[in-house]
Amino acid sequence: MNVIETQPPAEMSLADGLVFATRLHREGQLDAAEMIYRRVLDVAPDDPDALHFLGVLVHQRGDSDSAIELIRRSIAVDPALPDRYVNLGNVLAECGELDAAAANYHQAIACAATAAPALANAWSNLGAVLRTQARYDAAAAAYQNAIELAPEHADAYNNYGNLLAIQGRLHDAVNCYCKAITLAPRHAQSRALLGLAYSRLGQADEAARVYGAWLVEEPGNPVALHMLASCSGENVPARASDTYVETTFDNFASSFDAKLSQLDYRAPQLVAEAVARALDGGCSQHTLDAGCGTGLCGPLIKSCSARLTGVDLSGGMLNRARTRGVYDELVKDELTAYLAAHPATFDLIVSADTLVYFGPLEAVLRAAYAALRPGGILAFTAEAVEEGDAAADYRINPHGRYSHRRDYVRRLLMDIGYSPIYIEEAVLRKEGGAPVAGIVVTGKKVSEGV
Repeated sequence: MNVIETQPPAEMSLADGLVFATRLHREGQLDAAEMIYRRVLDVAPDDPDALHFLGVLVHQRGDSDSAIELIRRSIAVDPALPDRYVNLGNVLAECGELDAAAANYHQAIACAATAAPALANAWSNLGAVLRTQARYDAAAAAYQNAIELAPEHADAYNNYGNLLAIQGRLHDAVNCYCKAITLAPRHAQSRALLGLAYSRLGQADEAARVYGAWLVEEPGNPVALHMLASCSGENVPARASDTYVETTFDNFASSFDAKLSQLDYRAPQLVAEAVARALDGGCSQHTLDAGCGTGLCGPLIKSCSARLTGVDLSGGMLNRARTRGVYDELVKDELTAYLAAHPATFDLIVSADTLVYFGPLEAVLRAAYAALRPGGILAFTAEAVEEGDAAADYRINPHGRYSHRRDYVRRLLMDIGYSPIYIEEAVLRKEGGAPVAGIVVTGKKVSEGV
């Protein structure tokens, strides 16, 4: 049995304590690392390293405001180290404060002088901000600077590939993703994006080869398994597995809001507008945000909800939702199981961009019906199968999400007992620069008949 130390030795200097804490931090033992960082700060409140590392840690836990304050305090004590500006820029970028993030990356570049790794990180992250601001030429130059300074910088190649993919230069993007994987064979994001790029090029066999090779090296990897099914159409699951959802969204949590803002993401706003029409000035006594993610729906529906509960499979996403301060309760659970365990509990259930990870919808929509009180309202979005498509009632797409036929959703809701039912067409987001067609659905529970 391996024994993992989480307590520092009794006799330890501040410097040794920080070394021990950062080791725990890297290993993901955040509670123990945070305890030691705070002990160091109790003794030395202006220790720049403890302030910096604690800032990074609390950001990982979703408290970006505290992270910004701590890292700024660290910089004020010792303004000469570029990594602190880079990490402050990262936090600001993920909070959507792009100009402030860019200023910190420029400051890191100015501080870094001849320190190539620090310079390369700053240039690569600056490129990501410039890409978000649609300053594509400047972003390309930033990535090229990063690669010139550090030719083995896998993240810079991956980020450059993202820029090229947005511009429709998919063959060039493929080359960048391949380079990132060559430099860092376990670079999961590059593998996933390479497969997506091949799919967008119409090369499903190449996409399947990428995911298959990934599975040879990492048997059972939930992301590779799901994406292989999505591009091959073989062994398609009834819904995305729990491990796929947790892995994907835990990794995505810290940058989720900022990245979706680049895609003109509208699902939460569309759901909130549908709820306002359905409630017609009324108020829900108990609302469930089903698949709440980082809580983008929460502030939009809190005013019409006496009590607001959020449920999600991703602990990382729930940590971000918690910082919004609008939820009365946040629960980590699989959605259908949670609904089944709470019969006749809610007056309103909303779900923005969650049912896109389900194929057949009958089980989850029946569970939602049972979880509603009589007269309760369900409002959700789904991605739409294109008109004239020969697909069945639903299908999985190469990007890993499912889309559904409008008539399938209506028929299913009617069979379960929802009435009235309203289904509207809407654009949910952009994907690869193109609009993603969706539907916004509301239904009302009128009886106990299920």
